[in-house]
Amino acid sequence: MVSTTVARDRPQEQPPSPAPAPKRRRSGSRETRAGYAFLLPWMLGFLGLTLGPMLASLYLSFTEYNLFTAPTWAGLDNYIELFRDDRWLQSVRVTVLYVFVSVPVKLAVALAVAMLLVRPRRGQGFYRAAFYAPSLLGTSVSVALVWRALFSDDAVVDQTLSAVGLRLGGWVGNPDFAPLLLILLAVWQFGAPMVIFLAGLKQVPKEFYEAAEVDGAGPWRRFLTITVPMISPVLFFNLLLETVNAFQAFTPAFVVSNGEGGPAGATLFYTLYLYQQGFTQFNMGYAAAMAWMLVLGAGLVALGLFRFSRFWVHYSGDDAR
Repeated sequence: MVSTTVARDRPQEQPPSPAPAPKRRRSGSRETRAGYAFLLPWMLGFLGLTLGPMLASLYLSFTEYNLFTAPTWAGLDNYIELFRDDRWLQSVRVTVLYVFVSVPVKLAVALAVAMLLVRPRRGQGFYRAAFYAPSLLGTSVSVALVWRALFSDDAVVDQTLSAVGLRLGGWVGNPDFAPLLLILLAVWQFGAPMVIFLAGLKQVPKEFYEAAEVDGAGPWRRFLTITVPMISPVLFFNLLLETVNAFQAFTPAFVVSNGEGGPAGATLFYTLYLYQQGFTQFNMGYAAAMAWMLVLGAGLVALGLFRFSRFWVHYSGDDAR
């Protein structure tokens, strides 16, 4: 009875008051404003240096414009005239040949050298740097001049081949060998895709090769069933990047042919003919139409590569999905 009375008279404890809810950050907080401030230079550059000139060139492609008078609207005349222009069709053929020959050969050489350098050996760092050095030079004017000097008539290459009984003459002035000269120049600069292939090859587990070797698979079988599927994303990346870059090649053809695309139009790259129309003949509206046709063509090729990649590119986790 006493305990019941004491428990009844004891004051009941109050539940603890909830902690105040944290204040929501406003959308216009200091961090958000700082982020927009850092993005502003990029946005200004994108609008002023990329999107703006692209829209201007799209408009000019529908006009007649020679850089000295105001552009006049011409509709689709420039695009229709392209398919009547024999030199434009020739530049398309030369560029397509260059892209579809130089890119596969360049990637094949890059992958072969990467497979030789992926295994640890003495002087590995030196060899990697030596093979990568030509890519650092890029397709500059100086490199193209040296390349032209090497393959001119009675130059080093001609004299070397003549010493072994192959008298081919100068490659620069030969319409049969001039495109091959530019392809060799592109293949010579295989260092960048080689480094990317090296990174991909290092990610292939060695256990796969050991298991395949135990099962009796030879080197070629291991390459086709292990190496190619495992590095297929890297291979696709290099293929896409090199293809787009090859469509934009300009400096080698300009330097080797003195800006003319010769001999007999054998080195008339698409970009070189675009330059001739825009800055030599001052047909800027026609050149703008050519530029947009190049964008369309390269975009269609890239789209085709993406569509075709589903059949041979394998990503880790595809089986899990």
